[in-house]
Amino acid sequence: MKRYIDLTRTIVDEQAVYPGDDATSLKRSRNLSIDGFNNHRLQISMHSGTHIDGPMHMSDSSLYIDQMPLENFVGSGVLLDVRGYSEILMREEYADRIAEHSIVLFWTGRDEIFGSREYFVENPCITEEFAKFLVEKKVKAVGFDSSSPDRYPYPVHGILFTNGVLIIENLTNLASLKEVVNFKVIALPLKIHADSSIARVIAVVQESE
Repeated sequence: MKRYIDLTRTIVDEQAVYPGDDATSLKRSRNLSIDGFNNHRLQISMHSGTHIDGPMHMSDSSLYIDQMPLENFVGSGVLLDVRGYSEILMREEYADRIAEHSIVLFWTGRDEIFGSREYFVENPCITEEFAKFLVEKKVKAVGFDSSSPDRYPYPVHGILFTNGVLIIENLTNLASLKEVVNFKVIALPLKIHADSSIARVIAVVQESE
């Protein structure tokens, strides 16, 4: 039996964005009583809400996110509880826990303060050593319930992007995976010709019958 857990933030009008980024606008553009149908219009940055950073975002890669193989967005999941740490270090126990070609989710607990300036600019950072280990493990992606895996000048972004590792930001609800042993992550971007994309990210939990 399978259970599905949504790890995606809902897109709403005027959703909080990284300081300096373009505002999100979600408006009803047509009304059933007036126009005979309902419709909505969305204007959004590809780095707002839950989204996937592709390598083109901060590297000289010429690969748009719609050109990446679909298998890059699906993989076995690993949850690391890193709540309370401002610096996320490589630990010996991770060597066995993180399988090759997996998608590693970092549970920082920061989604509880989403929307605050602190959330966006005081995010915990993984070390360059840890980033290099993730590359050695050939992980497909890393995901965070925070705004970023690092801060300016974004050395971790560079390490991961240079090696084709995707970065998923602004996840939520990772606490639901706390007791889960076996799960798969499906993180699908829009089929959009852009550097990155807003995304719907879910965990598929395999439970015993």
